[in-house]
This record gives sequence, C-alpha cells and structure tokens, in this order.
Amino acid sequence: MEITSNLPLSRRGMLQSIVFGGTTALFHPRALADHVDLNPVSFIVVTDTHIGYRGKDGAAQRWVLTAKAIADAKGDLVIHLGDVVDARREDQYPVYLKTRKTIGKPVHEIPGNHDPEGLFRKYLRKEMDTVVEHRWLRFVLLNNSRTDSHDGFLSKEQIAWIDKQCVQAAKDDKFVIIAMHVPAHFNRPPDRAWYVKPKHGQTELYKVIARHEHRILALFHGHFHNGIRGWQDHGPVHEICFPSALYNQNRGLEAKQAPGYNPSTFDPGFTQVTIENGVMALNYQPVGKGKPLTHPCPLKQILPSRKGA
Repeated sequence: MEITSNLPLSRRGMLQSIVFGGTTALFHPRALADHVDLNPVSFIVVTDTHIGYRGKDGAAQRWVLTAKAIADAKGDLVIHLGDVVDARREDQYPVYLKTRKTIGKPVHEIPGNHDPEGLFRKYLRKEMDTVVEHRWLRFVLLNNSRTDSHDGFLSKEQIAWIDKQCVQAAKDDKFVIIAMHVPAHFNRPPDRAWYVKPKHGQTELYKVIARHEHRILALFHGHFHNGIRGWQDHGPVHEICFPSALYNQNRGLEAKQAPGYNPSTFDPGFTQVTIENGVMALNYQPVGKGKPLTHPCPLKQILPSRKGA
C-alpha cells in the first residue's frame, strides 16, 4: 500500500490547465472541481505488455525499453492494466518480473484475459481484487477478465465490493479510480465490441457509479490496443482505455464518428498521469521512434459546487 498524505488543502478560485509534451488529455472531474484543491499526484499507467508475444523475444525487449523510460518518468507508482504476458505463457512471468525490478517504483498489476488466475496469483499477487492507497487517491483494482473471452465479467460480490470501497473513500475523504482490464462502456464496430455486457454486470456497475459520481474520477482499462480511447457520457466519470506498451492500431474511429474520442497517436508506450489544480492530465509517452501529439479532450462544463461539501 502507498502512504496516505495528510498535507493541508487550500481552495483555488480558478482551475488551471496543464500541458505536457506528448499526447495530453485534460479532464475536469466534477469531484475535484467541486472540492478543495488537492495536492498534486503523479503516477504511471502501462498496459498490455504481452511478454512472449507470438513466441518471440520482441515484447520482452520492448518491455526493457519501456521500463527504463518509466523509471525516468515523473510518477510515484505504476498501475499495469493487464495482459502482462501473452497467451498464458507461464515461462514469461519471470521475464516480466526481472525487468520490472529495474523500474524502481511500486508496480501494481491487474489480470488481463491473457493472464490466468492461477498464474497471476503465483507470480504477481495472491489477491485478485485489491486496493492501493496513494495520498488522497484510492485505486480499486479488480479482475474482470477471463482467458476464454474478450468480454468482461463482474460478479455481484465484486459490484458490492466496489460500492463498499467508494463508501469508505467518502468517509476517508478520498477519491476513487477503478481499474479493470476490460471496459464496461458499450461499444460496437468500428470499435472492438468487447465490454462488460448488461447481463455480466454492466448495469449494476453503472448504478454504483451513478451513486458515487462525485467520488469516482475515472475507470481505467487496457485491452483495446487503440492508443488512448475514451468516453465521458456517464456523468462526470471518465472511462479510458490506455495505449498498449507493445502495439496499437489505428481503426479510424474518429473519422468514422465513433462515440467518444481517440487521438491519432498509436505508437507503443505508456501514460504519465498528473492530477493538479482540479485537472487530470494524461501525458502519452511513446517509447522509441514514436511521434508525440498533444490533444486536449473535450470537456463538459464545470457544474456548481455542491452544498455542504
């Protein structure tokens, strides 16, 4: 667990924007906009490393380069959004872990559909669903993937657990980021059409999100290999699929007017996230020959402050 900070908070009259090199998405979560100004936090998001991809060493070699870049990047911890190895290859977990040691920061993984539960428990963490505390943030990490499907699955027990974590976060005056490999957001072609279907927990999850929309900042996902892919049509909560560290594809989603956003940078890499002055900035960092691109995402109007907050 990360150490919780109890530094004093102060109010700010205006939200400030942050612009980084690389691909930058700017968000104003209602929870932060309505709340006292919070001390800045920075962390790293990486996903879909797929060590052992196609039975070759290329993914492992790219992970070495990515880990070095992550070690040099600003961020107190790393969240890995799943598909650590490719195709359930047990011999690749030690390869992944050897390189992970070079990062020099805490790394917290969740399973992807390529990560069998037994192997994940053996090599990475016994608890499949867990909480990581970092200052005023609570990362709720859970496994919603299966090795026999590209769709996501949430049990009633997991839904209840998410709700409990949000209730506790409100009591502790913390904000929540939910991380699970497969997105819950409905999507259809030209998108992947992989998500948590209503009968598999989507409906109940969105009920929880609606109840805690002033506390949940975002849902973080991997799985899509489409660069930054996101939506914000469930209240103020952002739903984001992050770019793969191994490969990404341009499916022409914005040209095809698919709902949401998909900035046109598709090089492999990771994302540095900073939350400061009520703004969450996604700073996409290509690794290698990638061309950085700055892209401010559309924002909804900031709503009036809550009474009695």
